[in-house]
Amino acid sequence: MQSKAKDVDSYLTEVPAKRLAVLQQIRALCLSTLDGYVESMAYGMPSYVRDGVVEVAFASQKNYISLYILKQDVFDRHRPALQGLNLGKGCIRYTTPAKVDLAVVEQLLADTVASDAPIC
Repeated sequence: MQSKAKDVDSYLTEVPAKRLAVLQQIRALCLSTLDGYVESMAYGMPSYVRDGVVEVAFASQKNYISLYILKQDVFDRHRPALQGLNLGKGCIRYTTPAKVDLAVVEQLLADTVASDAPIC
């Protein structure tokens, strides 16, 4: 379900308490790593935009936490580190906050910054 929150701070007040800490950590990594990106709400979730294009987003869904890494080259390069997780074309689905490996997330974000490939 998409949030109607106007900003990320408001979005985070809506998430389940057991997910809040990891979502705040993901947000902090996005803000510190995605230099030159603009934080916004797009498609009902916190999104990070460069040159008018959403390249990264995250969301608290009903059954999982989603992290969207929309640079296909970055996503594909990190597939081995994401084994055992539910993966979509550009989406990583974590069934519990404990499954979020923040070191991997940080590397995905850093590689997204460095990538000049189109989004998927």
